[in-house]
Amino acid sequence: MRRDVFQAIADPTRRAILCLIAVQALTPNAVAEHFNSSRQAVSKHIKILVECELLKQEQQGREIYYHINPDKMQEIDKWLQQFKGLLEKRFSQLDNVLAKLKSDKK
Repeated sequence: MRRDVFQAIADPTRRAILCLIAVQALTPNAVAEHFNSSRQAVSKHIKILVECELLKQEQQGREIYYHINPDKMQEIDKWLQQFKGLLEKRFSQLDNVLAKLKSDKK
């Protein structure tokens, strides 16, 4: 079952895992050391992130390392950019209103 990317990043633990792995590739055990959850719980979170293609796995000897998938992260960033422009416009309008109120007060 393919999961929705935004459903995956809605969970704070999965966002924390993404932040950890963004810094460097890690094994599931190394990721689990950063949480008070069981290794199995962390593995389930990692599985969801892999299903959503936010993480890629690479076999190195007996270990599996997880890497961030920058292409998928760019898709999320692209989607968020539309809101960033809208919010910047609204804050600019608010700045203008506040400046006008401040000048009217003097």
